Amino acid sequence: MPGNGLWRTKTIEQSIADTDEPGTKLRRNLSAWDLTVFGVAVVIGAGIFTLTARTAGDFAGPSVSLAFVFAAIACALAALCYAEFASTVPVAGSAYTFSYATFGEFMAWIIGWDLILELAVGAAAVSKGWSAYLETVLSYIFGKGTKTTFELGPIPVDWGALLVVLVLATLLAVGTKLSSRFSMVITAIKVAVVLFVIVLGIFYIKASNYTPFIPEAESAAESASTGVDQSLFSLFAGGGSSSFGVFGLLAAASLVFFAFIGFDIVATTAEETRNPQKAVPRGIFGSLAIVTVLYVAVSLVVVGMVNYKELATSAGDGGKKTLASAFAANGVDWAANIISVGALAGLTTVVMVLMLGQIRIIFAMSRDGLMPRSLAKTGENGTPKRATIVVGGLVAVAATFFPADKLEEMVNVGTLFAFVLVSAGVLVLRKTRPDLPRAFRVPLVPLIPILAIIACVWLMLNLTVLTWLRFLAWMALGVVIYFAYSRRNSLLGKQNKDEVPTSVPD
Repeated sequence: MPGNGLWRTKTIEQSIADTDEPGTKLRRNLSAWDLTVFGVAVVIGAGIFTLTARTAGDFAGPSVSLAFVFAAIACALAALCYAEFASTVPVAGSAYTFSYATFGEFMAWIIGWDLILELAVGAAAVSKGWSAYLETVLSYIFGKGTKTTFELGPIPVDWGALLVVLVLATLLAVGTKLSSRFSMVITAIKVAVVLFVIVLGIFYIKASNYTPFIPEAESAAESASTGVDQSLFSLFAGGGSSSFGVFGLLAAASLVFFAFIGFDIVATTAEETRNPQKAVPRGIFGSLAIVTVLYVAVSLVVVGMVNYKELATSAGDGGKKTLASAFAANGVDWAANIISVGALAGLTTVVMVLMLGQIRIIFAMSRDGLMPRSLAKTGENGTPKRATIVVGGLVAVAATFFPADKLEEMVNVGTLFAFVLVSAGVLVLRKTRPDLPRAFRVPLVPLIPILAIIACVWLMLNLTVLTWLRFLAWMALGVVIYFAYSRRNSLLGKQNKDEVPTSVPD
């Protein structure tokens, strides 16, 4: 039974019934193939094109491939839990909707607020990477010195990131199916580029570059990853820094976890999917399996092509190293050019699908009254245009004015927190609603959900102290907003008082 106050729950049946509410109804036109494409489209991007080389150079050395394996295991465990929830509750909102049915309204708000951090900030971070590759491509055309940023007084402005966000927000407002077709074409291009990297890169591998596989840890005096910039775990365990060594490998796993963010977005589109009970689990597992194989292969090739020290941020010109850097170091500039163009295309779909997920989260929260109800209104084409405009504006501001590296770690902690709650939610719903039909069931319950929780908490502990401080500040702001606005405007709360509005405001 639904409770009162902070812990009142929204029944699964009510969540499903709300999907047919006039004025906030989404169009069901996505297939399992569409969802797999969305998953691959959003996951293949930042991890391969912008994180692999830098993480190897700054944290893990050749063992960066092992860091990808650790991150993939944590994601796979969480994916099993997402698949059960999404097949049981095929409603927009993903972890937010699942939490509303299991932990109650307050925790649902917390996870929704957390997902805003994951998806909107993630879209902004990847937009920065897109802009960096655009700058590279433009330099081929107009010569070196072409910039996608400029200074507005003391404030750096990234017009490249702003451009991609505005164009993609417009595309999402037109319709999800069109977005899927666009994503399919671009995804095919970037997968081809990734395969090209693997095949060509094999010919430049030197076995000596794999030794030492896990480099000796740097001292605190040598490393920049100390104090609030070192991982929380290394701080508590007495480690001097989290650069290289075991602490470096663990910190790298938490960092490259950013590369896997996106498969959970498949669950946010459940309400727009034909036969979601089967299509959503297939989309989640299909996309995760494909990208894991590609990530490990690419990371092995890159660290085999050049010594990991050449990929450090402090090496050479001191700039951020990318996948193209490994080819340029081997004198294969033409290949570096192809990679840059492929990355530009690849990161485009990442930004688009992250924004799509964010829009659906805000749509779901608005439909429940926890955010302004007007944001849940859908247009003639079945898309929430108002929510799209709001998300596009927020992402545009973050992408235009904030640095990318700080955004990336904020995304990781938010996503891992969501994974923990979803995994715990499977245990709760199995006990409270054993009668619900489940098209997909997590095997070995409670072992798998418990392992998922442990793995995700472990990765969270290996994020930096500064990231944790920012995360706690963000969540504190969310608590203030909940008590100031959301709790008083909750439709579930008004329903208990027989004050439910009959329509969505214009």
